[in-house]
Amino acid sequence: MDSQINWEPGTLCFACNVCGEICLINGEDLRREQVSCLRCGSSPRTRALIRVLSLELLGQNLALPEFPAKKELRGLGMTDAEASAQQLAAKFSYENTYLHQEPFFDITAPEVAPDRVESSDFVISSEVLEHVKPPVSHAFANIYRILKPGGLLVLTVPYRPQPETIEHFPELNEFTLLEQNGSYTLRNVTRQGVVEEFSSLVFHGGPGSTLEMRVFGEKALLSHLELAGFEEIKVHHICDFRHGIWWPEPWSLPISARKPRS
Repeated sequence: MDSQINWEPGTLCFACNVCGEICLINGEDLRREQVSCLRCGSSPRTRALIRVLSLELLGQNLALPEFPAKKELRGLGMTDAEASAQQLAAKFSYENTYLHQEPFFDITAPEVAPDRVESSDFVISSEVLEHVKPPVSHAFANIYRILKPGGLLVLTVPYRPQPETIEHFPELNEFTLLEQNGSYTLRNVTRQGVVEEFSSLVFHGGPGSTLEMRVFGEKALLSHLELAGFEEIKVHHICDFRHGIWWPEPWSLPISARKPRS
C-alpha cells in the first residue's frame, strides 16, 4: 500500500471480493446498500453474497476473480448485479435472468418450465422475494424445484428481528398502480370482488415491479425455507472486514440453504 496515503481515523482498507479492487472507506460509511467499491459498484450486501457462495459452494472464502472455473456447475441468478453476473458466467454455466427482459424468468409462475426442474446446482436470489406477489411461499417452492438434489440457495431479503412477516397487500389479486402528480396508489380487486386502495407505497429503486410487498420477519423467513423443504439453513452473522462485509444492523443478513441430497 502506498505510504503516501493520508490515513484518517476509522478508515477501513479492504479488497472487494467482486472485482479485486483495493478500497478505502470510513468505517462509519459502511452500510448494507451503500456503494463502497468505486470500481464495480459493489455494496456490503453484494460482497456478502459472493462470500456465502464461495464458502458454501467451494468451501473457502475466495474473491470472485479467484474462483476456479467449474463449468460443470449450473447456476441461476435473478437480476443479479451485472459486475458479479459477468464473472459468474465466466466461472460456471450460469444464467442471469430477469422479469422484464430476456432471458425471462418469473419465480411466481404457476408451473416451473420442465427444462428448469432440478436444473441448477445453485440459485442466487438477492432482494427479490420482498417484491413478489403473495403468497410468497409459492416462490420458495419454485426455487426448491429448480435446484438439483444437494443444490444451494444463497438468499438476501430485507428482514427485521420481529418473528412475523408484515404483508402490505395480503389479499392481492387483480391490481393496478395509479399515478397522479408523482404519487402512486395501488388499487386491488380481491378474489371476493372487494375493491381496495393503498397509498404510502414503498418502492425500491423506482415504481413498477420494485414495489415492496412485505417486510419479512426473521423467524417467518426461516420457516418459509423449512416448509419448502430446505435443510442446512444458515444465517451468516460473521463479518468479514478483509472484504468490506459488515453493516451496523444485526439483521437482513445473507442466508444459505440446501435442497436435501436424496
